[in-house]
Amino acid sequence: MRKHIIKWIWRIILTAGSLGLLGLILPRLITAFYAWNIIYQVDESPTERVAIIFGAGLRRDGSPTAILRDRVETGATLYLNGKVEKLLMSGDNQYLEYNEPEAMREYAISLGVPDEAITLDYAGRRTYDTCYRAKAIFGVESALLVTQKFHLPRALFLCNALGLKASGVEANNRNYWNSSLLIWNIREQLATVGAFLDVFVDKPTPILGKTEPIFVD
Repeated sequence: MRKHIIKWIWRIILTAGSLGLLGLILPRLITAFYAWNIIYQVDESPTERVAIIFGAGLRRDGSPTAILRDRVETGATLYLNGKVEKLLMSGDNQYLEYNEPEAMREYAISLGVPDEAITLDYAGRRTYDTCYRAKAIFGVESALLVTQKFHLPRALFLCNALGLKASGVEANNRNYWNSSLLIWNIREQLATVGAFLDVFVDKPTPILGKTEPIFVD
């Protein structure tokens, strides 16, 4: 009798573990499959009026991290090559001394992008918030999303699920440490599960405000 109980408990544990693992992996597989044919290199990207550049952290001196410089450089190249008319730079500005959008703007200007071609979103604390606000606040209906390959499937899933038609452009100008890539991909695995919960269950409303359309025509 005792052996049967132990086997029964063990089967429950294995079943629960398998379902949990499937729930962790499946969203990532779905977004990867969804995004595989709408991700482009810079030279091959379609044209759009707007490119959305996602924040990715600042260094202690307030300058963009390497991963964020990659994104801004890619966005600048899209603009300078005539692929887009405007760059929407979305990042975190929860604190006075931490201003991702402004750091992104300054770096883009140093690369030759005119200030009038840049729009800043100071409340892009999460990928979900950036996608939501791009449409709700800035009136963006379609865009190119500029970020790294590991982040693009989730970003594309979120923007398209929120009604913003999007394609992705890889920002992979640097070689990163394998350890960093491992950490980012593990984080992305978990964040993708969160993205599914946001879209299909929680449906949160981010910080909004008055509308500021990028284009008035």
